[in-house]
Amino acid sequence: MKTTPLNSTHIALGAKMVEFAGYNMPVSYSGITEEHQAVRRNVGVFDVCHMGEFIVRGKQALDLVQKVTSNDASKLAIGQAQYSCLPNSSGGIVDDLLVYRLPNEMGSEGEHVFMLVVNASNMEKDWDWISKHNTFDARMINISDETGLLAIQGPNAAKALQSLTDVRLDEIPYYHFTKGRFAGVDNIVISATGYTGAGGFELYTDAKNTAAIWDAIFEAGKSLGIKPIGLGARDTLRLEMGFCLYGNDIDDTTSPLEAGLGWITKIQKGDFIGKDWISKQKENGVSKKLVGFVVNDRRVPRHHYLIEDPAGNEIGHVTSGTQSPSMDKPIGMGYVSLPFSKPGATIMVVAGNKRLEASVVPLPIYQAK
Repeated sequence: MKTTPLNSTHIALGAKMVEFAGYNMPVSYSGITEEHQAVRRNVGVFDVCHMGEFIVRGKQALDLVQKVTSNDASKLAIGQAQYSCLPNSSGGIVDDLLVYRLPNEMGSEGEHVFMLVVNASNMEKDWDWISKHNTFDARMINISDETGLLAIQGPNAAKALQSLTDVRLDEIPYYHFTKGRFAGVDNIVISATGYTGAGGFELYTDAKNTAAIWDAIFEAGKSLGIKPIGLGARDTLRLEMGFCLYGNDIDDTTSPLEAGLGWITKIQKGDFIGKDWISKQKENGVSKKLVGFVVNDRRVPRHHYLIEDPAGNEIGHVTSGTQSPSMDKPIGMGYVSLPFSKPGATIMVVAGNKRLEASVVPLPIYQAK
């Protein structure tokens, strides 16, 4: 099993460790609910060093990124990032990812440079997939093992971090980034991104700097009560926002249109893998849709539970479910047939011999007041 540069730190903090995507990772420290609320109301820090990072550079780097991703990377200025996905040839999703447009600091004139940030569980698959389609003047470099990544999330994230850098954190727009000195370390990518819906930043650095930066963040944020956060709260936070988890809510058999990701699927941008299939689906319409729902019961819906209509007809299945710490109610996401995908529709989640009544709701499931 692989470890991140913070493995001994997590163990020293008493974290409950689990295997995740081949890595020994902290699932919780003080408890999922407490950690979840720390991020929603204050600030917390995640170790996400297990994520994969690929550099794509060259005179045709943009052409390769455009070919393999669904979003329009030509719209990215240096210092911007976008959420995207890697469609397969039959309209499914190889992975979802972030695409960063980096400055060309040491390359030849006319080169573009991108960083693709992929899910840990799909690192090898994604590398092979993109490499297979690299018929361009573009070079790929896998920097995953040499890269450390921390996510500092919550409404007080900027306040907790500002003393560690001269970069004005409150001036970095959402889905933008800059490079700067942070906690005494140069060339840190400071990105106003995250997968919690609570605001905050992600910091990319050389793996060897990760532990020192982690310690500096906790010292700087001590007066605010900053907390370490595990994968358990990361999952409840993203689910409240209706953010997809690869392998649960999206996979090789689900299309971006079915998953509500039409907004990152730019048919008009030109040719890309899966375009013909997705274009036909857009023209003909989808037969199922990923929705969020709230259960009118105390039992939590689980992955793969069947979903029925009130008359008992099977209409779909649950992809993710949890007890929402913010709402104190069971919530979930799942695919349902189109007539039951509108907010307000009543669906029934089949939990063994029990049928749980649930209501389809708009995303995000948790509507912060």
